[in-house]
Amino acid sequence: MNLITGAAGHIGNVLVRELLSRGEKVRALILPGEDTRSLDGLPVERVEGNVLDLDSLRAAMQDVDVVFHLASLVSITKDQEELVRKVNVDGTRNVIEAVRDARVRRLVYTSSIHALERPPIGTPVNEALKFDPENAAGVYDQTKAEASLLVKQAASEGLDAVILCPTGVTGPYDFRRSEVGELILSFMQKRITFLVEGAYDFVDVRDVATGQILARDYAKSGETYILGGERIELKLMHDLVKKVTGKDTKVLSFPLPVALIVAPIAELYYKVTKTRPRFTRYSIETVISNSEIYSDKAKAELGYKPRSLVNSIADTVRWWWENLGLTRKSLRL
Repeated sequence: MNLITGAAGHIGNVLVRELLSRGEKVRALILPGEDTRSLDGLPVERVEGNVLDLDSLRAAMQDVDVVFHLASLVSITKDQEELVRKVNVDGTRNVIEAVRDARVRRLVYTSSIHALERPPIGTPVNEALKFDPENAAGVYDQTKAEASLLVKQAASEGLDAVILCPTGVTGPYDFRRSEVGELILSFMQKRITFLVEGAYDFVDVRDVATGQILARDYAKSGETYILGGERIELKLMHDLVKKVTGKDTKVLSFPLPVALIVAPIAELYYKVTKTRPRFTRYSIETVISNSEIYSDKAKAELGYKPRSLVNSIADTVRWWWENLGLTRKSLRL
């Protein structure tokens, strides 16, 4: 039996689908009252629980062979920092304890590329980098690093656990509108989209799900693996979406100095209007940071083979066309 925390999120529901397609049993940990439309119609066992409730985790892990720990919160502004820290750090600590108590065979923890230290441009981004709990980029990066260090410590003490670091996740089944999904959706619409001149490494969510299963089956305990895809300039990503849709959508690119001035104003606007932030200092810093990211270790040791980003974007655009009405914005992954 596979247990997935955060099963209703973007990576989580795709992992559920991939495991089911292989004929495996899946148990999904669901928050009470959580929107689970991403799991509708799937033959998955649902159990209510919360990573902040240790007893509910212990109950959910009965007769479980592998735990895929995905539940986390993303926040790219300063709001929600306390909750982000509780879920991402305390929640992971609880998962580790419950895994030990239930004698689960293996824990597969999905961290983030942003949990690693950010080296200067020209330095390869790979698994030789350390997790950085003091990352100046913000609370999300810090808490994912702290949680990753907890998992590494547990592995050093004998727990069978591995850590995965996906890059910018995109792809279909994005029911909660991820940051990258919102960007692609904006490219599909006829209004002007504002962009910073930058680039990043993006990976298809289906490849991340496959990578998680490969890690479960082949990874060395205590090891970290980057699950990347392909580096692309945001302007080129817009052009790919434009080619798929056939729509003449427009982009206005901000030079970096202007973007950094506008970002704080945009963040205030998001807070006042209670809309989901996208154009922020964090997002700007991400797409101008070092994105020479390498997944060689996962490819060599796990057999990881990410698909072409061109194909991924085409599939994503088609999914948005068919399922936009089923999506809802949310902080939870």
